[in-house]
Amino acid sequence: MSQDRPVILIPGKMHPRARERMTDLFDVRQIDGADASLITPDLATGVAGIATFNKVPAALMDALENLEIVSNFGVGYDGVDAGHAAGRGIVVTHTPDVLNDEVADTAIGLLINTLRRLPAAEQWLRDGRWVKDGPFPLSPLSLSGRKVGFYGLGRIGQAIARRLEGFGLEIAYNTRSRRDGVAYAYHDTLLGLAQAVDTLIVIVPGTAETRHTVNAEILQALGADGVVINVGRGITVDETALIAALEQGVIAGAGLDVFEREPHVPEALMSLPQVSLLPHVASASVATRNKMADLVVDNLVSWFKTGKALTPVSETPFTRPAR
Repeated sequence: MSQDRPVILIPGKMHPRARERMTDLFDVRQIDGADASLITPDLATGVAGIATFNKVPAALMDALENLEIVSNFGVGYDGVDAGHAAGRGIVVTHTPDVLNDEVADTAIGLLINTLRRLPAAEQWLRDGRWVKDGPFPLSPLSLSGRKVGFYGLGRIGQAIARRLEGFGLEIAYNTRSRRDGVAYAYHDTLLGLAQAVDTLIVIVPGTAETRHTVNAEILQALGADGVVINVGRGITVDETALIAALEQGVIAGAGLDVFEREPHVPEALMSLPQVSLLPHVASASVATRNKMADLVVDNLVSWFKTGKALTPVSETPFTRPAR
């Protein structure tokens, strides 16, 4: 491995802008996926960094004896075994902040679409039904006067909440511990939050601890006017329980940008008229994705030039040992 052009492995796909920049700066190699069996002897000893779309298992790390850094494209890094990386002294980075506004804007749009059924109203017009059948039916729900609860209040959650302040809505939140400097009402359990609000915005990482935490009990607590918006990770919401709650009128609606088994979405969910669905596009603008791509590369550049990553995850606050 050259110190001037460290070897960077791309396991699978990568954003074109990131790939182009990396090719100019590093010795870039690619394999078809995050599979340790694809590692050749030269890669096993030569690779110093990985650039990934959120998939680096422990086995792949262990197949690369000189791996120093995993640069992840995305805020969420649940597909990267950060705990294992920490044990080996490998720094893991992600791309926070550069997508906060885009995701927050999308969350507001998804909430309004869900409450006012705007996509269905547009389709009504496009299908000629305004002419044939008359005005689109009144939306049963409104944003006005709703009580919004945040399950998770990190950078993106706070950006969404600030936008909702402009609508004059009551805001509360549940996190593992109270946030300093936050004036919103705090609930120390998700159930307590759900009982206090009628709109639940889910913006927590997808982990073993958060899997299916939005379950039948939480949905029941939201009540008949309840709405769930998920722009975090699909596994946090029990889709079977959500579908049942929607079909039985336990809650009034849902807006989802993420799903349990993406890109597969249950037919039962798609058939429900009170649901607004997006194909995981919250950060999917050209401008924002380019910023994310740049941060993936900038983390690699900073690591090998200065010995420090720009945006390491909390599990791996490492600096590079002197070479």
